[in-house]
Amino acid sequence: MIVTVTLNAAVDRTLTVPNFQFGHRHRASHSLTGAGGKGINVARALKQLETPVIATGLAGGRTGDRIVEDLALEGILNDFVRISDESRTSIAVVDPTAGSLTEVYEWGPAVRPDELERLTDKLHYLSRVASYVVFSGSLPRDVENEFYADAIRDLTRRGIHCVLDCEGEPLRLGVEAEPFLVSPNQQEAESLVGQEFMDDEDFVMALETIADLGAHNVLITQETSCFALVREERQVHRFRASIPRVDPIAPVGAGDVLLGGFLSERFNGAAAGDALRTAIGCAAASVVELGAGRFDPREAQRLAAGVEIEELERVTT
Repeated sequence: MIVTVTLNAAVDRTLTVPNFQFGHRHRASHSLTGAGGKGINVARALKQLETPVIATGLAGGRTGDRIVEDLALEGILNDFVRISDESRTSIAVVDPTAGSLTEVYEWGPAVRPDELERLTDKLHYLSRVASYVVFSGSLPRDVENEFYADAIRDLTRRGIHCVLDCEGEPLRLGVEAEPFLVSPNQQEAESLVGQEFMDDEDFVMALETIADLGAHNVLITQETSCFALVREERQVHRFRASIPRVDPIAPVGAGDVLLGGFLSERFNGAAAGDALRTAIGCAAASVVELGAGRFDPREAQRLAAGVEIEELERVTT
């Protein structure tokens, strides 16, 4: 199966507020509350694609109870380490009239060393039945930036394909640990390589740079498209996968769904191009749904038929 790891899990609350304005009182026209965090979003996407998945990570306090309960209600198998501090709550305000999204995230709980040790032990146990272990999202308080890198090295030695999707220093250190796949969004990738991307050549150079830093495979995700470097049958392929613009309702979590769609297909033996087609279809279907990680698989399949896959040449300097 696939194991997803969310250290900074949350209860996500998404509010639809037409004509949202700062400093004014509003009444939400719709709301949705559920378990959240990037790894949980990936697990939710995998569950919807009927790919075997178990979600783990850290959960604490009453908020942690709610996270675990919500996952159980969704039928997502989970095995979280319970911690003493309270898990965080996140709020997203969607304004459909302006097409805007405002997000507010708490920092998350403080984590004790013994709690992290219990998580490491759990990962050793769960990885016995894992094809992929996916590390996603921010690190909570008192967790060192090296955590993902250390875990990736440990599990890679055990023969597990590790996937990383985070930002900042944990991303840089994690890439150096040589994960099987790294999946930053455009802004995270720009920070990692130290330049903005203006055209296809910039993206291809970024794929090569991140691979040179240590990642075996690379996805640079956008809302409903991505650039990919994939090693397949002893060859290196570079792709651009895109779809005609979809008017978004709530784009939060689209990158997590894209990653889930890609991993689902690869888990089931699909070629890289087919996996990217499904991934983009899932991401596009998710931006027209309220709530991170949620999409209609039938709509995703329909949209995937319109995905354009282009193989790109390596940029020579």
